[in-house]
Amino acid sequence: MSTSLHALHSRYNPVAEAERYVNSLTLRDEASCFILIEPGLGYLIPFLRQKRPDAQLIMLHAAESNDALVPEAASIPAWSPRHDEPLQRFLENEIAVGATAIQVIEWRPALAVYGERYRGLLEETVEFIRRLDAGEQTLRLFGKRWFSNFFRNLRLLTHYTYPRSTLHEPVIVTGAGPSLESALPLIQERKAQGPALILAASSSTPSLLAVGLTPDFVISTDGGSWAQCHLYESLRDSIRTHTRATFILAVSMSAALPSQCADVPLLLMSDKSQWQSLILRGLSLPFVSLPQRGTVTASALDLAFCLTSGDVVISGTDLAMNDIRIHARPYSFERLLEEKASRFLPLYTQYFTRSRYIVEGKSHDVYAAWFRTHINSYSGRLYSLGKNSPVFSNAPSWTTQGRARKGSVFKNAANNVWEIARFSRPDPVKAGVSLLLKTLSSNAAVSAAIKQELVPLLFPDRPGNIPWDSVSLSELTDAIRTLAKLDMAHA
Repeated sequence: MSTSLHALHSRYNPVAEAERYVNSLTLRDEASCFILIEPGLGYLIPFLRQKRPDAQLIMLHAAESNDALVPEAASIPAWSPRHDEPLQRFLENEIAVGATAIQVIEWRPALAVYGERYRGLLEETVEFIRRLDAGEQTLRLFGKRWFSNFFRNLRLLTHYTYPRSTLHEPVIVTGAGPSLESALPLIQERKAQGPALILAASSSTPSLLAVGLTPDFVISTDGGSWAQCHLYESLRDSIRTHTRATFILAVSMSAALPSQCADVPLLLMSDKSQWQSLILRGLSLPFVSLPQRGTVTASALDLAFCLTSGDVVISGTDLAMNDIRIHARPYSFERLLEEKASRFLPLYTQYFTRSRYIVEGKSHDVYAAWFRTHINSYSGRLYSLGKNSPVFSNAPSWTTQGRARKGSVFKNAANNVWEIARFSRPDPVKAGVSLLLKTLSSNAAVSAAIKQELVPLLFPDRPGNIPWDSVSLSELTDAIRTLAKLDMAHA
């Protein structure tokens, strides 16, 4: 370490060196968070604090030993290779909600000392910021819709469910990638042997149902109205026969749900925001708290690991196309394309055009990059079934033999693991909005945190450099009432 110390800092006056460096930086006015890449012994920190006292600082170290000399460093979140969690997850947990912009500050002498380790830190950080920026763009486009969906789903809710205890069965998570078709016989074989639960992305359910596989759970997290097409396919048989759906719908409270879901037992998922948790707890509704992900398959994996202590098996997650085939067949959106097909717009022309847009949009690359950086956190219990993306190449191949257990805790009513309860709270939207507004006006500490969450959702047109606390309580109250579609004048 002594050699590294001499290489990282001036031998004569490291404090003056750090001050000159900070003065040479162009700190963006809108930046509210600075990530320091290998800041060594922390000499930069006091001078950064002087220039931007309100900004959040995060330190990322290439060296396992990261003992900073300056006292100000003690309160700053820091990551090093000896940290318990992966870098991406550390950043997800530490970046403040409502951060308007993130700026990376490098201590370039560290590149000569740590080489590839330094470059790896920088690349992972840049990838995280890109993904965060993409999420911010989505937030600006869909924030209001997500907020409205939450209260619309409260109105729809008639039955909810939650496990009394952790399951022990393997959970097979199915995505809708083209490889799912070839994996379906393997899933059928495993289901025939003994208890194994299927947690299906809603887009994969038509393929499962087509071969007689009924999922135990269907998960939906998408807030866009087009996502309801997948749920229509899942509910088609129950709608036709006027019977209750035989699966549990695991649903993000911000997802778009068709009205037919009113008769389906829901496993509620919160996005870890304080405002959602506040309302759900206030209404005495059990829920699973999971972070927002860019893809439903990632949320399904989070949920699977939360629900079971057994194996989690991923299938149909290609993160790529097979020629012009984007999804396993049948697929919900195929009906829409078929209806538009004509001599002048053949079906395969539509497939080709759609596949080209997906390639140009690089969404598969974004998802693959996310899984690549998070795959280590799934090690130990994640298995692969079928031809998944190469990102999952380190996940052992899951055998369909020899892992069955007799008796299913999910289907065996005597175990009573799952309780389906009726939700009969009168006017839950009114109660939820009242609770939220009361907290915003009376609890200063909680109110500040909730405002940081709600302002980017409800005021997407505000410039990014306007702080969340510039929105008055009156403005926020009006926006909440309007988007919840609740006339509080008579509340």
